[in-house]
Formats: sequence, structure tokens, C-alpha cells
Amino acid sequence: MGERILILGGTKEAAELAALLVSEKHDVTTSLAGRTKEPKPVKGKTRIGGFGGADGLAKWIAENEIDRLIDATHPFAENISQNARLAARKTGVKFEARQRPAWAIQSDDNWELVANLETAMQVIPKNARVLLALGSQHIKPFADRQDVHFVIRMIDPPAEYLPFKSYTELFQRPSPEWQVEAEMLKEHNITHIVCRNSGGRGAYAKIEAARNLGLPVIMIERLTP
Repeated sequence: MGERILILGGTKEAAELAALLVSEKHDVTTSLAGRTKEPKPVKGKTRIGGFGGADGLAKWIAENEIDRLIDATHPFAENISQNARLAARKTGVKFEARQRPAWAIQSDDNWELVANLETAMQVIPKNARVLLALGSQHIKPFADRQDVHFVIRMIDPPAEYLPFKSYTELFQRPSPEWQVEAEMLKEHNITHIVCRNSGGRGAYAKIEAARNLGLPVIMIERLTP
């Protein structure tokens, strides 16, 4: 008999895991936060939206008789991961946390490691042209830097007005090919990249492109687990 499994997803790795578990005849539901208007299809069932904190997640697990809970969310989704751990304790369900490894700096990389968004904003040089590769929910702190031009890459248009003085909106998913990313960086005359160390293969091409172009990357580090 297959298990009833809830995957907290939204990552490429979560989608791959769902496909594997479905092929093994498990009853799989993948939960997505709903930030992307048209998410890529995922094998098995899909649930969109939040649960209402740890208590709401625990209630959903109990009501749907879930056997196993897998946290495969983005490495910076600290609140969701904390709620998953609490819900697993409340319900006694089997729990797995599958966080993809962080990117490791290479000898040819030019990274400036920072702890948070605010520090990243402060260390950007004056008159830089910066690719913000953070997602629309994380970019507001950078609006204070009116002496910088930002190229803001998002999958979907923002729900609110962006209070930036000088910026370009770029609605596209990252390319898996570093050469394509390099052409985009050159087209927009990018001098710096700001991103988080999310790890994984899906967004690594921009790091390779920066390495090959000799561009500095302001890298926001992960919190210590």
C-alpha cells in the first residue's frame, strides 16, 4: 500500500520528488504557496495557498490522514519550515526535511557575502547597474538606493507599484544555460548581481555567467539551521 504524502513544495527538487513518489504508487499532494500565477505542472495532486500556520497545517494533515510530511521548500522559507516541524510534532506524522545544498564559492567567483537584504542593499556601489534576482516579495528594501539602476527579474508582474527611482522590469524565468544568462547581463549592462544562496541547479546559470564575465555577486547567506 502506498503512503499518503504531503510535500511542501515550490522548488524544482520538490516537483522531481513528487514525480518519483507518484511513480512508486504513493498518493502525493504537493502544496504550493501560490506566489506564481501559472506554476509549472506537478505530478499527483496540487494544493495552492497557505494553511494558517502550524496549527492549520496540523489540522489539514489530520483531516486528510497524511502518513508522511516532506518539507522541500525553498531554503530561505524559514517560516514554512518551522511550521512544518511544529505540525509534525503535533500530529506525530513521519517528517523529512530535504533542503538542497548551498552553492559553494569557486576560485574564479567574486562574491561578497552578506547576512540579509538590508546589508546587501547597503554594500551596492553608487551608480551600479544591479540584477535583483530575489523574487518580488524581497525587493522593497532596495528602493532606498536611488543612486542605483536595478534590473528586477520576476516571473509575474508585481501586485503593487514598485517605488524605485530607476529600474527595468524583466519578466522571465532564469535560463538553465549560463551563456543565455550572460547575454542578458551584457544586454542590460549589469555590473553587479544580488541574490540569495538558494542552491540547486535551477538558478545556478547566473552564477556561472557572473564567473565567466568577472561580475561581482552580492550573495545573501543562509541562516544557520
